[in-house]
Amino acid sequence: MDRSIRRYAPVFLFPTLIAFLIAFLIPFFLGLYLSFTDFATVADAEFVGFDNYVRAFTTDQNFLNALQFTVAFTIVSVISVNVIAFGLALLLTRGLKGTNLFRTVFFLPNLIGGIVLGYIWNLLINGVLGLFGVDITYDASYGFWGLVILMNWQLIGYMMVIYIAGLQNIPTSVTEAAAIDGASRGQTLRHITLPMVMPSVTICTFLTLTNSFKLFDQNLALTGGAPGRETAMLALDIYDTFYGRNLSWQGVGQAKAVIFFLIVAVIALIQLRLTRSKEVDA
Repeated sequence: MDRSIRRYAPVFLFPTLIAFLIAFLIPFFLGLYLSFTDFATVADAEFVGFDNYVRAFTTDQNFLNALQFTVAFTIVSVISVNVIAFGLALLLTRGLKGTNLFRTVFFLPNLIGGIVLGYIWNLLINGVLGLFGVDITYDASYGFWGLVILMNWQLIGYMMVIYIAGLQNIPTSVTEAAAIDGASRGQTLRHITLPMVMPSVTICTFLTLTNSFKLFDQNLALTGGAPGRETAMLALDIYDTFYGRNLSWQGVGQAKAVIFFLIVAVIALIQLRLTRSKEVDA
């Protein structure tokens, strides 16, 4: 069996490796190179060193505003999504009637596309704000909390399912022993449930963190960056830089994309390291 696997492994791995090379590695390194150039097309790229990176931070205030807005949005979204999802998971693992129906209903928003979701919530929020004579683009705070509500509505059900799976993997013998020893619900939650569900916390935190940072479709459809680019997140700002300005800004847009990648990668790796260090074996 092992000899057959070694013999035929290249046959099955080669197409996947070729696809990975063409669809990811080559574009990634080409994009990294283009971030150091001034270009209109790949063929006429002219090396300019770190000029694009300097311009991204010094001549474009929108990028710094987008970074601050994205960080604030991510912090609020990661906390709110995970706290509410974990609370719902606890509630729906207590044997209540209609649990399966509730799980399905809460999960459904995750299946809706980002653009559609953004336009739906734009109509809903503007319908409420319209009663006061304003809309979501009236103030940046409206757009911020609108995006937070949208993110929560979309992701809570998905994260809840992951937390439910983690809660159901906790051995009943452990919780029963805690109850016999006189542990309260709060003590059981703090000292048994949370430590043993940390693998789910790691997954959910990683997903909400990366999805919040990379949010684009919903941002474009809900606020479009209005008013005055104050609610534009990093992905939308990069898109506007690359496609919404003249060709001299394409290199800056590519530099922003590299910076964006590094920020998300570093923060995600730190988060994974921190949460995994708190995991315990069941």
